[in-house]
Parts: sequence; structure tokens; C-alpha cells
Amino acid sequence: MSQSPLSSFSISGLLAYCRPGFEKEVAAEIDDLAADAGLIGYVRAEPNTGYAVFETFEPVPVFALGERADWLRPVFARQLLLWFDRVEDLPERDRATPLVTAVKGCGQRFSGVVLETPDTDEAKQRSGFCRRFTEPLTRALEKAAALRLGKPGFPELHVMFPDANTAWLAAALPGRASPWPMGIPRLRMPSSAPSRSTLKLAEAFMTLLSDEEREKHLRAGMRAVDLGAAPGGWTWQLASRGIRVTAVDNGPLRDSVMATEMVEHLRADGFTWRPQRTVDWMVCDMVEQPSRIASLMAEWIATGRCRHTIFNLKLPMKRRLDAVEQCRELIRKRLASIGPYELRIKQLYHDREEVTAYLTLKK
Repeated sequence: MSQSPLSSFSISGLLAYCRPGFEKEVAAEIDDLAADAGLIGYVRAEPNTGYAVFETFEPVPVFALGERADWLRPVFARQLLLWFDRVEDLPERDRATPLVTAVKGCGQRFSGVVLETPDTDEAKQRSGFCRRFTEPLTRALEKAAALRLGKPGFPELHVMFPDANTAWLAAALPGRASPWPMGIPRLRMPSSAPSRSTLKLAEAFMTLLSDEEREKHLRAGMRAVDLGAAPGGWTWQLASRGIRVTAVDNGPLRDSVMATEMVEHLRADGFTWRPQRTVDWMVCDMVEQPSRIASLMAEWIATGRCRHTIFNLKLPMKRRLDAVEQCRELIRKRLASIGPYELRIKQLYHDREEVTAYLTLKK
């Protein structure tokens, strides 16, 4: 039997990227993940740095975390990596040598290299350096036999520079990490979309649904409802996929939305209006207390008014995790007698003081 490419790899903890200002929340989440895995250590996060770290008191086998090291589990993590070394005091004229030495020292080979920074204004000033340095570092790692480019089953090496002189070295496990550098999908704003909010729904489809689910559940000819639709960013996103939309809002929709000829606009209250028959999708980006939105979404699913829903929860400035958990509990109670369900919640790149959720009943 062949040996796993990760069998001898030890790590020092978890490294999570997040939206600046949400370090406290993601730190609490990775602390819980580590506790569930039985790891002993401590968590640390500095405000507005865009990342948080859990550090074990001594290195542990990579398999100690098991399936818990999945970036989709924590709500506030854009990326979740397993870090194994931190290199400080990097010399300006030769950063490659100490990095290659550290990578060689971990005894693990990698399938590729990603250089990145946290998503802060100060750190992003080094994005040009990351682009320029990727090829020289890759060559140096290849020469040191630390890479097996494109080799299935091997982790991807991430080198994160919080400042010019420090690098965190981390591994992205296959199928367990965000596929996008910095955990940020690069979406282009469509010229005919009425608002940038359309990118939220596009990112939600990319992040919260698998490839198979998108192919199965986002087909032309399906029917959807958009509650609180104006000015029409989410409606436009659905219509652009060939889905017929009932847009519910007392406010006006942009001309570009109505020009799709896939939209019926109803001037009504999104909290009280109901469809006459089941629709495939209901989406909602209304500005309201998160508990009220969660209850409404659970009601639509429980009564069979929609098969799938994606919705935003606008969070309070404090006790954000508590607000998310309150919404989870409201949904659990409403659907407890209905049957098993799937609830996925994530703070997306295009979210601000909010999170986005996907809810459906399991077949």
C-alpha cells in the first residue's frame, strides 16, 4: 500500500484570513475548531490585521485536525490553512534562502506555491512584490526538491507576508482550502448590472454551492423570488442565468433589470407576500434584524414555498457570533419537525457587516 503524501507532515496550528475588523470572530471560531480536535494551544489576533492564528504548544501530525480543517466550516474565515513555520527578519536582498530552508525543514513536498498578503491597505502594497517573487521562489524550491508541481494529493504551499520582513508558511490541503488567492474570488462587475450587490449573489453561488449543485439547481427556466429586490442586483443575477424572477419590492427596479424580459415586478411587502405555488429559489437581501430574516427564510422552506434560499443577515456591531448562532437556532427549531436540512453560512468578500447563508431541505 502506497504511503500518503502527508503521512509525516507536522503542523503548528491554524492560520485563517478574514475581513479586517473581524479578527476576534474568526479567532474564536478557529479556537473552537482546535478544541474539537483536542489540540492544546492558544489563539492570537490583532485588530485590523486581516488574519488570526491558533498555535499549538508543540507540533502535531497534520491528520490531528481531520476534516475540521475545512475553510467552509468557520463563518468568518476567507481562507483556512495549516501553518508549520514563521520566518522572521527576512533579509531584503535574499528572502528566498531562509524560506527554502524552512520549507525543506518541514519534510513535506508541495504541489505549488501561492504568495499572498492579508487584505489590508498596508499589506496589499506588497502585492507587486508577491507577483515578482513567485517565480524566483518557485525555482529555488524546485531546485531544493521541495516541489512536485501539479502532483495530485500534495498540499499547496502558501507564503503569507503580513509585513516585509515576516512570512507565515502554511499548507492548503486538497479540497479543504479556498481555491482563490487570499480567499478572494476575482469577479468582474457586469456593465449592465444595476448595482454591485449582484456580485454578492454571484459569489454566494460560487462559494456556498458545489459545482454539481450549481449545475443541478441553477438551470434556465427555473423560477425565483427576490424579496426586497430594488434596485435589482440580485434579480439581475438570477435573470442573467435564464431564471424567471418575481421581484418583490415597493421601490423601483432599474431599467436594465426589466430589459431582461425575465422579471415580474410586484410592489408589495417582502415580509407578507407569498407565492401561489412553489418556486425553485427565493433570495433575500433586505435590511432587517437578522433574527427576523432567519425566521422568514425558515418559514418559506418549512412551508414548501421555495426549494432553496440564499439570504443575507445584517449583523450588529457587537456580539456578531452570538447573532449568527441565534439565527442558526431559530432555523433549527422551525425545521426540527420538517426534516433534515442543509445550512451553510459564510462572510463573503463582497459582504460587509453581514454574512450570507444558503438553506435547503436535504433529499
